[in-house]
Amino acid sequence: MNIRLETKDDYNQVAELTREAFWNLYFPGCNEHYLCHILRGHKDFISELDYVVELDGKIVASIMYTHSYLINNDEEKIQTVSFGPLCVHPDYQRRGIGTALIEKTKSLVANMEVPAIIIYGDPHNYCKHGFKNGIDYQVSNMDGEYPLGLLVLELQPGFFGNKKWKIKQSDAFNLDQDEANEFDKRFQEKEKKYHYSQELFKMMIRAYLKHNS
Repeated sequence: MNIRLETKDDYNQVAELTREAFWNLYFPGCNEHYLCHILRGHKDFISELDYVVELDGKIVASIMYTHSYLINNDEEKIQTVSFGPLCVHPDYQRRGIGTALIEKTKSLVANMEVPAIIIYGDPHNYCKHGFKNGIDYQVSNMDGEYPLGLLVLELQPGFFGNKKWKIKQSDAFNLDQDEANEFDKRFQEKEKKYHYSQELFKMMIRAYLKHNS
């Protein structure tokens, strides 16, 4: 397993990989391959954390990072980082490849003097890596809520203390659906269909945590 930085020669392979990994997962079809495409040219993209995994002579996994920001009521603005898309080809999942990618890049982020990695994701996938829900660190979304999928990995122990923070992610994630659909036409046609994981996703994005009274 070779974990290395992505190069321009990898772009097509990464797009195909990402499309395969996310197709019909959250809704019929997917947008993540288009997100990879636009992220690379965005001001918030962190190229030094753009890694792929090579195995059996092909790229089987990818991770991309962007800058994000914590904002508190005192108008402090602290830079953090977020990752996504993170994907492993379906044929290579459950082999520890995604874990290896996270651990590799996490060690690099630890040297960047940022207090946390903050993502939106399935807690089942990330709590084993040390992530906790934002509510445990008083980190909410910009609406002051604590979505189930808002996850924080504290890199500087004790940083969060008693202050309340809101996380602002890159606006790169506010992609245009029509442009995403147009981009997908470059690829071999795949059937868009229902999968039970779409129901799980709809539950996840409507689930919020609240403080005990």
